[in-house]
Amino acid sequence: MLSCLFLLILHQNKVMETQSVPVDFLPIIFQVIVALGFVVVTLIATHYLGPARKTSDKLSTFEAGVKMVGNARQPFSIKYFLVAILFVLFDVEVIFMYPWAVNFRELGWPGIIEMFIFMGTLLLGFIYILKKKALDWD
Repeated sequence: MLSCLFLLILHQNKVMETQSVPVDFLPIIFQVIVALGFVVVTLIATHYLGPARKTSDKLSTFEAGVKMVGNARQPFSIKYFLVAILFVLFDVEVIFMYPWAVNFRELGWPGIIEMFIFMGTLLLGFIYILKKKALDWD
């Protein structure tokens, strides 16, 4: 229904304008309000209409059918977090290469030079990580 309303508004504006006016955003705002309203109404309805029986089985810790043994607050090695952060860092840097690959021909030689500088900086960072032995688990 919302998509039909959106198409109706587009059909009324037979010429696609290059500038957007606030009226153009009404279908999006309407859809966001309907979605948020649905979430709020559903949460309130399930809270008031659902059964509220609290038993010891429901309140106990459940981890994939395995009984809880020991303390869950045991310390982890900092290496785990370091490797995770380094993975996210280099993963995000690789994502920056996709727009460059899409616009490869339009960027020309200056774009190629900039990408080599970018990849060289990444390589220097990776060499630094290897020299500091940040990826060693020992």
